[in-house]
Amino acid sequence: MISVACIGAGYFSQFHYDGWSRIKDAHCIGATDIDQKALADRAGPVAQYKSAEELLKATKPDIIDIITPPPTHLKMIELAIASKPRAIICQKPFCLSLTEAQHAIDRSEQAQIPLIIHENFRFQPWYRALADMIADGAFGEVMQITFRLRPGDGQGPDAYLDRQPYFQKMPRFLIHETAVHWIDTFRFLLGEPNSVWADLRQLNPAIAGEDAGLIVFGYSNGCRAFFDGNRLADHAADNRRRTMGECLIEGSSLTAKLDGDGRIFTRPFGSNTWSQLEFEAPETGFGGDCVHALQSHVVAHLLTGSPLENEARSYLAVMKMEEAIYKSHETGQRIAI
Repeated sequence: MISVACIGAGYFSQFHYDGWSRIKDAHCIGATDIDQKALADRAGPVAQYKSAEELLKATKPDIIDIITPPPTHLKMIELAIASKPRAIICQKPFCLSLTEAQHAIDRSEQAQIPLIIHENFRFQPWYRALADMIADGAFGEVMQITFRLRPGDGQGPDAYLDRQPYFQKMPRFLIHETAVHWIDTFRFLLGEPNSVWADLRQLNPAIAGEDAGLIVFGYSNGCRAFFDGNRLADHAADNRRRTMGECLIEGSSLTAKLDGDGRIFTRPFGSNTWSQLEFEAPETGFGGDCVHALQSHVVAHLLTGSPLENEARSYLAVMKMEEAIYKSHETGQRIAI
């Protein structure tokens, strides 16, 4: 049985606690947050502690799951390393800067403790299914992937206040908080890009950062990935946070589209008929239960030695691309990666 301790009880932590509770080979043995009421609400029956120091001294877990904001990451990672767990998971956005992130990575590698970034969108079942299709050659030559982000939660002076109010004050928002999911997902599907171009906008004056934008990722084989994000507009879905938008993959042999309900439809080149792809996409948890899937992935690594995805050193590529996107917007130029 893999023991887990969680640091943090903000809005999204509910999916972490739920995910851990459903992994048969893992057991959450403790949790902490500075907001004790939020902790009681989110962690439920898990043993609760007043501080991270108290938690880690009392529990000595195999996995430490850091579910706190970026300003706390470096300190929490250093505390976690001192307690000598078998693995550390840290939420995104990761740290406050590339310098901080590099320091955290160096410290974890010196201690020989895997540091995994909780970037869960690549674990959403529709992207796993699409990745399998790409690997199997179903699309022929993949020419373009387009994702249209349309959660519809960003209008008016009360935007985000009911769920994650700190969104309003982030000087960098759409890319730093949200589009990083697709930076990593495009890497998962297509590999590393070699260039990026971006045009960003702020549509809602109630927030500090950008909330809409276009990004084009270039690849050496001529493929393109296109991110079209607008948090004020919506898309058709029973739950608009399930996929947060719609995706289109266009290949020389096949086109596939992902709708807002997490369904994939395919159409062979030259045909006018769409067919629904059958694959398992759970309704539980967040985004096709991707939090649970990432957690299970880390547990499987500890139990069987299976390869890890999203180790922190690899995730530096996402952070560097984020910086390139903002630089492209500021200069109006395509930036080489």
